[in-house]
Amino acid sequence: MPEGTDIIDYIKKTPKTELHLHIEGTLEPEHMFELAKRNNISIPYKNIQEVKAAYNFHNLDSFLNIYYEGSKVLINENDFFDLTWAYLLKCKEDNIVHTEIFFDPQVHTDRDISFDVIITGIDRALKKANLEFGLTSKIIMCFLRHLDEESGFKVLDQALKHKDKIFGVGLDSSELGNPPKKFEKLFKKASEEGFITVAHAGEEGPTEYIWDSVNLLKVKRIDHGVQCLKDEKLVEELKKKQIPLTVCPLSNVKLCVFDKLENHNLKKMLNLGLRVMVNSDDPAYFGGYLNKNLIEIQSALDLTIEEVKTLIINSFKSSFLDEAKKNEWITKINK
Repeated sequence: MPEGTDIIDYIKKTPKTELHLHIEGTLEPEHMFELAKRNNISIPYKNIQEVKAAYNFHNLDSFLNIYYEGSKVLINENDFFDLTWAYLLKCKEDNIVHTEIFFDPQVHTDRDISFDVIITGIDRALKKANLEFGLTSKIIMCFLRHLDEESGFKVLDQALKHKDKIFGVGLDSSELGNPPKKFEKLFKKASEEGFITVAHAGEEGPTEYIWDSVNLLKVKRIDHGVQCLKDEKLVEELKKKQIPLTVCPLSNVKLCVFDKLENHNLKKMLNLGLRVMVNSDDPAYFGGYLNKNLIEIQSALDLTIEEVKTLIINSFKSSFLDEAKKNEWITKINK
């Protein structure tokens, strides 16, 4: 990169990939009201200011309550298309060239919304983005860990006819009290069906959840994983195997995992040789999309331009793009 490159300019202009993004978490307050009106759905907020005031979370569960409430406005295929398309335009704006998005079907199927409606709306938007501005993508279906494994099996069964659209499965929702081993059989079945596996672990939960996600669920990536530094053996294992950790800085502060960005452990993880990267998680709720996460964590931790570059390259290395495409993007970034 040219000497004297401005770091914020570098972040904005460099091609990026995002690997930890919940599509339901991109529902902006304005869009929530628009869909509530369109679908004649009652929501417990009088105006956008009330919604924003409710975004004052003290832990993961306090956020999830509002997240599930907001998702109730998503009813029709066009709602899922519009939601996804709005995020994809943000990708274009942030120079994200590849995204791997999570969706939570049980949030919707438990409201009697058809699985086909959800996946068709999301997939249609992704195909349009690929045609119009070349964005590539993968869809990862998440199981809600606060529900039982049987519920997960039902939704996995519904996903089987959509293998052409769904690349992998993940595990999200309330972490504490819902260990990975609760879903061992489900993940085994998903793997047998050809789905790549990932899981949220070590956001609020103990390091054992990271170990079990790797050893029992056989995941290819750990989503969050910031608690790993509490266990030296785990750090060595993650480093040796270069298991990716999809870190979400603004989310971690908003949900009180860290009291402020300046105390985030991302730089320490990076310096230890862990394969970490930056993502936005649920940007409508946590105050920023990918570029904002990168810009704010860079400023808070005084990351060098080389460290930012490593984070961006780590993300491409950890994506589910084929090796040739990964190398093509990494070569462009290294120029």
